[in-house]
Parts: sequence; C-alpha cells; structure tokens
Amino acid sequence: MQQRRTQAERQAATRAALIAAARQAFAEQGYAATGTEAVVRAAAVTRGALYYHFADKTALFAAVFETVAAEVLDRIEAEAADAPSAGAALRRGAEAFLAAVLSPATRRIYLVDAPAVIGWAAWREIDGRYAMGSLRRGVEAALAEAPHPGLDAEAVTCLLSGALNEAALWLAENEEAGSRLRASFGLLLDGLFPP
Repeated sequence: MQQRRTQAERQAATRAALIAAARQAFAEQGYAATGTEAVVRAAAVTRGALYYHFADKTALFAAVFETVAAEVLDRIEAEAADAPSAGAALRRGAEAFLAAVLSPATRRIYLVDAPAVIGWAAWREIDGRYAMGSLRRGVEAALAEAPHPGLDAEAVTCLLSGALNEAALWLAENEEAGSRLRASFGLLLDGLFPP
C-alpha cells in the first residue's frame, strides 16, 4: 500500500521543484530574462504555489543563490578536508572555489547576478555563511598554525575573497590564463602562509 505524503513533504517537494526550475532558468538566461511564468511551468506547479513559498522573483532568486552557495561550500570543504596542514587546506579550498565558480551557471548566479539582484549586503551575508565563512575559518587556522603578527584574519579574508571573486570573473574571459593565475595565487599564499 502506498503511503500518502504529508502536507510538509508536499510543500518541501514544491519548494524544491521551484528552486530547481528557477536555478536552471537563471543559469541559462540570467535573472532579468527569466519570467516567473516559465519557472512555474517548468516546475509543474501553480502560480499560487510560487507565491506561497516566495514573496517574489527576488526571494526565489535568493533561495537559488543560497542553494548554489551551499554546494560551493560543500566542494570547498571536501577538497580541503584531508589536507596535511591548515595552509594546504586553505590552498585546496581556494582552488576548489575557483573550480566551482568557473562553471558558467554557478558564476552567473553566484558572482554576476546575485550581488545585483539581492543587493551587496544580502550577498555578503549569505556568502559569509558559506564560501567566505569557510575562507575566514581557513585563514584563522593558517594563522594559528603559523602566526604572523602583522596579519589580521579579517583583513586577509576580505583581501583573498576579493581576489578569488575577481580571479574567477577574469578567468571566465581569459581561459588560457588559468595556469598563470594559479601560479601567481600560489605564490601569494606562500608569501602569506609559508608551506
């Protein structure tokens, strides 16, 4: 006998379907060119279901961005997990971030549309819970492992985060520069956190 899904399970499934459909549309077309009617059709739900779960298209986009940010964090942490040192974990995490956001879909949602759509402050708050938060923990661990009295963890985190975000956008336009960028970034990290 087939068990009926609970109301909470149906709501969770509807929300997940909306996020998946919106993610695909935002990745392929961008936020501005994506209409909610197309998302509703792709998710096979009603317009009322969309507005039950999300106040508007911006709120739907924020949920998509947070889903992508969580996936980027998972990739960073998986790559850094078995590193032999905090400095090595920081390097691996940085490379994992770059690899993740070099996907055109992820880059468009994470670095191009999200700051403009949800605003810089909201973008920073969400990024702070995911990739930048991981970077901050990595910097703190590296500084604890090899203290440097002139380095401030918060300042270094902001500098590295900005460098990584800009590097990802640059690499998207200059794919052949990947090895140069990785070598330069490695030297930068070696200077901050000697291996």
